[in-house]
Amino acid sequence: MMRFSRILLLLLFALLLVGTGCKEERKVDVAAGLNPDKMATMTTKNISTLISDSGVIQYKIVAPLWKVYDQIDTPYWIFPEGLYLQKYDRAFNVISTVAADSARYFKDRKLWKLMGRVELTKAPKDLFQSAELFWDQKSNKIYSDSFIHIETATHVLEGIGFISNDKLTEYRVVKPMGIFPVNKDDLKEPPAASSPQSGGEDPQATVTVTPVATDTVEL
Repeated sequence: MMRFSRILLLLLFALLLVGTGCKEERKVDVAAGLNPDKMATMTTKNISTLISDSGVIQYKIVAPLWKVYDQIDTPYWIFPEGLYLQKYDRAFNVISTVAADSARYFKDRKLWKLMGRVELTKAPKDLFQSAELFWDQKSNKIYSDSFIHIETATHVLEGIGFISNDKLTEYRVVKPMGIFPVNKDDLKEPPAASSPQSGGEDPQATVTVTPVATDTVEL
């Protein structure tokens, strides 16, 4: 009886080994389903942060949502729900502001693409509005191929296409549609949150309204 039980156990163990060997080995590659181009390496909500360069505070960024994609060939930040940015001088006075419905910043190229209702202000009360603007920090230029509306203390200027230095002190409208002298009291007041403090030292803006030939900047 003992010998029979031992033989039965050996047979059951052998069958178990055979059954296990017949099972197909299956590997699950979790990484295969991941696409780094569609995955943010950082997602932050309700941000309010200061950006500095060489230890000097340059900007303040406020946004409901900030996503960073820095593991791809062309790293960028995206602000899909809107962006508000303040630019400071060395005395920490607000000298200009940027507001847009959405924005994208190409980190390596130091290029901002502002989309939707884009609004720039410059001290003391100059206002620039467009549907799309590019801000190239490497070349210190702001430009657009879209309709542009400009309000200053002395005139309203409108047209298609816009090129400016990043201080908004020298700019031109590529295809002007009209320049109208106005009473400064009739101009739209910029929002209180974006009204710069006094103390800015930007010189008087130089405006060119004659149509000019311009090169297309490829992004």
